[in-house]
Amino acid sequence: MVKKKETQFEKKDLEEVVSEIKQRFGEGAIMKLKEVRPVDVDVIPTGSISLDMSLGVGGVPRGRV
Repeated sequence: MVKKKETQFEKKDLEEVVSEIKQRFGEGAIMKLKEVRPVDVDVIPTGSISLDMSLGVGGVPRGRV
């Protein structure tokens, strides 16, 4: 399988979309995996440790779903 190189236009478009989402929904709404940093958010635990861990904040973020 041949990997397609990301062009400057695609990267710019992606950055614009991410920026717009952050403006509309707040700073923790979307992030790249390499930018992951601890976020202090009120959460509702699901009761499933694996699901809470995969959500990244320890549960369902309160007021975001």
